Amino acid sequence: MKLTSDWHIHSRNSCDEASLAIADLIASAAEMGIEDYGITDHIHTPYNMPDLVASREEYLANAPSERFHFGVEVSCMSQWEIDEIATGAYENPVYGLRQGGPEGADLAIGISDEDIDRLGIEYAVGGVHWPMYVPVERDIIIRDYHRQYLFMAQHPLVDIVAHPWWWMGHWKDADGRYTSDPWLDDFGKIPVSMHDEFAAATVEHGKAIEINISANLMNTTYPDAFPGQYLEYLAYLKEKGVTFSLGSDCHSVRYDVIDFEAAATMLESIGIRDEDLWRLPPRDQ
Repeated sequence: MKLTSDWHIHSRNSCDEASLAIADLIASAAEMGIEDYGITDHIHTPYNMPDLVASREEYLANAPSERFHFGVEVSCMSQWEIDEIATGAYENPVYGLRQGGPEGADLAIGISDEDIDRLGIEYAVGGVHWPMYVPVERDIIIRDYHRQYLFMAQHPLVDIVAHPWWWMGHWKDADGRYTSDPWLDDFGKIPVSMHDEFAAATVEHGKAIEINISANLMNTTYPDAFPGQYLEYLAYLKEKGVTFSLGSDCHSVRYDVIDFEAAATMLESIGIRDEDLWRLPPRDQ
């Protein structure tokens, strides 16, 4: 099997360490047989809006084909945090504030219908990237992430829920790897009831769940056993009737570092085919 789509790619305009030029992406995607794909730079709060404007300008400057789309990756934030940053009282809150908010705060994303229309955004990937002001304890983190995933699965502006159960930050080993909590050494720490509820929400609301190559399937900072456990999780979701999308989550200066061939072999092993994956139709020119 050959994989032919990619709906999670970051350009050099993204607010993090991403470094890929859009012209280089277009050339590499053609060489690698990626036929349908999209750029999805980050927005955490409206503070990041200039990055999306720059991304859109570079995208349009490269005369994108009808099969190369303009998307966005929106982070799950809190309305408290968005409102706080809007006061202008914080210096350079690129990643938001990340602390100080009320536990259980109302969740939100930093983009509106008007922003989507103005920037020509064709689809949105919704990512859970950090705990929402809760104690750093395994079971609490799991419940908090699950709440955020359900929020993304039900949000009317989100099309794809990104990299479920990706983790970085706390519990990092001295060698830079994550080999224990919150669930990386044993995916069974996450209750199956949460998988059932998440799958049901995405099916009910017509969302896709992302299969993320870099963040989940081939994350070299995770334990060696994790990919197998994660494939079992994807196979379980498949039985629940979910729709999957594929995302490389490329942040590199080179797109051809993504091992789509290895990812294809992994997905074939659980019966996921390229033709089963979510994709946008070609855009009217």
